Amino acid sequence: MLKIYVVMPGDSLWSIAKEFQSDVDSIAKYNGLNIQENLVIGQSLLIPSKEIQYKVMDGDSLWSIGREFGVSVESIIELNNLSNDNLVPGEVLRIPEMAKLYGSIQVNGYIQPTNVEKETRILDESINYLTYVSPFSYDVNDDGTLKPINDENIIEIALKNRVAPMMSVTNISGDNFDTSLVDTILNDESLQQKLIDNILNILKAKSYYGVIIDFERISPVNREKYNNLLRKVVSALHPKYLVATALAPKTFDIITGAWHGAHDYKSHGEIVDFVIIMTYEWGWSGGEPMAVAPINEVEKVIRYAVSVIPENKIMMGIPNYGYDWTLPYTPGAEFARAIGNEEAIGIARKNGANINFDEKSQSPFFNYYDQNGRAHVVWFEDARSIESKLKLVNKYGIRGISYWVLSKPFTQNFKLLDNMVNIENII
Repeated sequence: MLKIYVVMPGDSLWSIAKEFQSDVDSIAKYNGLNIQENLVIGQSLLIPSKEIQYKVMDGDSLWSIGREFGVSVESIIELNNLSNDNLVPGEVLRIPEMAKLYGSIQVNGYIQPTNVEKETRILDESINYLTYVSPFSYDVNDDGTLKPINDENIIEIALKNRVAPMMSVTNISGDNFDTSLVDTILNDESLQQKLIDNILNILKAKSYYGVIIDFERISPVNREKYNNLLRKVVSALHPKYLVATALAPKTFDIITGAWHGAHDYKSHGEIVDFVIIMTYEWGWSGGEPMAVAPINEVEKVIRYAVSVIPENKIMMGIPNYGYDWTLPYTPGAEFARAIGNEEAIGIARKNGANINFDEKSQSPFFNYYDQNGRAHVVWFEDARSIESKLKLVNKYGIRGISYWVLSKPFTQNFKLLDNMVNIENII
């Protein structure tokens, strides 16, 4: 079972490995570390354990053994090929290194097509921990056609690894979601049919397993027209293909505003196979510095979602990035820079910063001064924040999680995910 350890003053990989009877190479591997670099005070580390053997005693059961070692009964059964709980005293069981205490979930990861080398490197880290992978995105044109993307390599890697590729369709035009574009589609039935036909053609031609409709900034007056479009999509694609939608986070049925008003949680829960709720961007590049996905705010969204959508249809979004803000924050001035989670540790190390952890948001952050003397604050994700999010998934019994976006390394995230849950495959 993995442990999470927070680096203290004077710690080194060698001293930590000795304390936990682990080894330096294993700790480095589980955390994406270069063993030649110094640790950062406040940095969270995953400490891996190794498979051990246990001799069954009188009165033992799989439940009592699992509880003693902090691993699930199912993981013991699977590792030892057991068919029942009839243990024999003296029998030797293998105790797994992965706990698997939080059930089974599905995992989606968005990825932006780039080039074969970069896509392959990104998926080498993450593909074994995914149920779905979603190249982002096929953008809709105002005539119902779709802008092509180079997704062949991503799909090939996915299928080789029994990961289901999901087609992502958006109303992005230029640099943002286009209200006029999506409203035009929603008010023209012939354009809707053309769009559905084009989606279906790509699904067939490229061996996709389904589609995620990600229409945003829709005029609220077109809320029911969006629901009706989804009904048409489902009718055309079922039962062969899955249909999902991406939803803006909200804590009650907001019916106004372009970001939230047209996203009808209850209706989506009735119409589509599952929804991905974009539970991130509380802290965003143009906004006030704060956690990107504070757990206290995320839980409010999930609590509302499960009240109107079946739990097994809800995927919770998790950000695979952080932000570096220049201080003082001034609205409309310099935007924060998006950074990778392991990159954040590097920035702290380079600038001699200690990492803090905000208990309310369950998120790490730190402050530093750059070479020009400007103050900065960085909010990002680490093993502690990911653990809290995975526990939230288990608490509400929802379908799973969706990462935005697979681009920069976050080794400990996937190791922790693998330790806590079983990841479902649908192919």
